[in-house]
Amino acid sequence: MDNMENKIPEQVQEEPSPFAIPAEEKKQTVTLNQQPKKKMEGWKKGLIVLGVIVLCVVLLISGCSRMINNVTDGWSVDSTDASLIDYDYDYVGTLYVVGEIDEYGTGTYNHQYLLDSIDSMMMDEDNQGMILYIDTPGGTVFASDELYLKIREYQEETGRPVYSAMQSQATSGGYYISASCDKIIANRNTWTGSIGVTMGTFMDISGLLEDLGIETVTVTAGDNKAMGSSMEPMTEEQKEIFQSLVDDAYDQFVGIVAEGRGMDEKVVRQLADGRIYTANQAVNNGLVDQIGTFEEAVADMMETYDLSEDCSVEHFQPEAETDLYSLLGLLAEQKNLNGLTDADLIEELVALNGTFKVSYISTVKK
Repeated sequence: MDNMENKIPEQVQEEPSPFAIPAEEKKQTVTLNQQPKKKMEGWKKGLIVLGVIVLCVVLLISGCSRMINNVTDGWSVDSTDASLIDYDYDYVGTLYVVGEIDEYGTGTYNHQYLLDSIDSMMMDEDNQGMILYIDTPGGTVFASDELYLKIREYQEETGRPVYSAMQSQATSGGYYISASCDKIIANRNTWTGSIGVTMGTFMDISGLLEDLGIETVTVTAGDNKAMGSSMEPMTEEQKEIFQSLVDDAYDQFVGIVAEGRGMDEKVVRQLADGRIYTANQAVNNGLVDQIGTFEEAVADMMETYDLSEDCSVEHFQPEAETDLYSLLGLLAEQKNLNGLTDADLIEELVALNGTFKVSYISTVKK
């Protein structure tokens, strides 16, 4: 410090600043500042890493949700309450049927929103027509039929045209709601058809339980009250009962296709064995009118029904129902069954019992 003080100009030494730090305090300050920093404890680092991961997941979900909502660049998306929409100009409404059709509305599909959107267009005199933008493997019988009936109500009440613009996949319930459309236009890479009904797979684990020495007792009033239970074999009578439920839904599907496409019911039954058709095959067998893009479907409606050049295209698409908790839930479901005991496996099988639904859905998803 003596050598450093000698190098300081004399005028500074003669007139020290009133704010100068005394030498002794200055030494103490330097000593404190030069103390080595303590390493961050492991648990603190873990919290920071976890926080960063959660933030990244939230941002990822947000980005994916925006990407899903914007199916094509530059299109407007109506994600508000459909019942409040009221345009002051002529337009054709595009109704997005994307994802698995379900009455509860999950993921990219919102059943109630679609029904409300059709009601809104039906009451709006500025609406000139409707195009179904379909990309779905189908869904439950109830939801598919309810949407179909709402589309038919729109047609009967307004007399306006309805087109189906099939995208990557429009199978089973996706074809069900398209059958009555004035024209069906499919992308050349579309999969469609799969006209049929499924109730899912029933499992009988009674043999496994017997091998493990486990006995079960089910108390019911009525011989068929517990039919479908995985705890005991299904009787022939119970199989016939379930088959009758599926057959009734199948007859309904065939009748809708025959009426909507103006085809003989016998011809439809030959096509309706549950198989999937390419767009080209569907055109050849009469299930689809022509191959084309969504833009070509819009242009066809405008020209065929002589809609004005000022007629715009508005898009009715619900926001995707996705959040952090649902994503984490999906991750949690990815289990490694190798570490499960026999009891765990039985519990997994029993949990599946009673979860089946009668569905117009393709088991093959593109």
